[in-house]
Amino acid sequence: MPFAQLVIGPPGAGKSTYCNGMHQFLGAIGRKCSVVNLDPANDQTSYPCALDVRDLVTLEDVMSEDRLGPNGGVLYAVEEVEQNFDWLEEGLKELGDDYILFDCPGQVELFTHHSSLRNIFFKLQKLGYRLVVIHLIDSYNLTLPSMYISALLLSLRAMLQMDLPHLNVLTKIDNLTNYSPLPFNLDFYTEVQDLNYLLPHLEAESSRLAHTKFGPLNHAIIDLVEEFGLVSFETLAVEDKKSMMSLLRVIDRASGYVFGPAEGANDTVWQVAVREGLGTMDVRDVQERWLDAKDEYDDHELRGLQEEAKAREEAAGGDGAGPGDEDFDEDMPQGPLPDSGVKVVRKS
Repeated sequence: MPFAQLVIGPPGAGKSTYCNGMHQFLGAIGRKCSVVNLDPANDQTSYPCALDVRDLVTLEDVMSEDRLGPNGGVLYAVEEVEQNFDWLEEGLKELGDDYILFDCPGQVELFTHHSSLRNIFFKLQKLGYRLVVIHLIDSYNLTLPSMYISALLLSLRAMLQMDLPHLNVLTKIDNLTNYSPLPFNLDFYTEVQDLNYLLPHLEAESSRLAHTKFGPLNHAIIDLVEEFGLVSFETLAVEDKKSMMSLLRVIDRASGYVFGPAEGANDTVWQVAVREGLGTMDVRDVQERWLDAKDEYDDHELRGLQEEAKAREEAAGGDGAGPGDEDFDEDMPQGPLPDSGVKVVRKS
């Protein structure tokens, strides 16, 4: 039973960067992973692309042949993928039971009201894939109350449209210290707590547009989000190992991977329970690491890396001075290196 992440989000949220980072991380922990590019406009992927939709249709061809703009061209191209789903199915068969990352286009219409991407996902589900939607949102949206409310509405609409296991993720969390301080702690935004506390900040932000209708409108939007009670956020700093580990643990629980991966199907209940507890990172830890004491943590990690590098250099120097070093190479294991678990399929 193959598993897959469907990576969606608006432009600039970091979808391709996430796919590249997650691909490297999964390879490092020994999980076979392949990345499928579903964005017909992405002609320079930063990751090794096992299957590329641009082999079927490109945005440039659609725009020139059908005289469409960029947004309309992407919508048309995704409709082409839906109509030619056999091409995608045949390509996925070659990947076997690899863990798949689908890098999706960034037009929000595709995951808010357009049906083609949703239909493709459901067809993947019928093929036996266990899917989880990863909706990426740039953490910069936390810096203004109006942008945060917009991100909440977008996330809620995507959850209702996709109708699949769904995780909303605030990316680039390590950049928050570059902006103005947030009026609330990070858990207020990730857990979507009582949004009425945002009302004074919304009014202060839009004071120049003050009108008697804006107050009731803000109340109505907040009540809508809270009435559904579906939206919450995980956090991610894609270059941080602990952050990736913590997010992957949540993803595995949402997709069911933690209870039956292909390479761990024979694990006992005790082994699964132990593995599930690894990589836990509370939002308060994220607050301390990336907001409250970022500089101190950065300095601490830098010193640790420098000490580790120095220790390796000293160990290498000590080995070079010892007796019998002429036989060192003979003692090294010979033959091919063990399989790293990363499968790369190159395009012809």
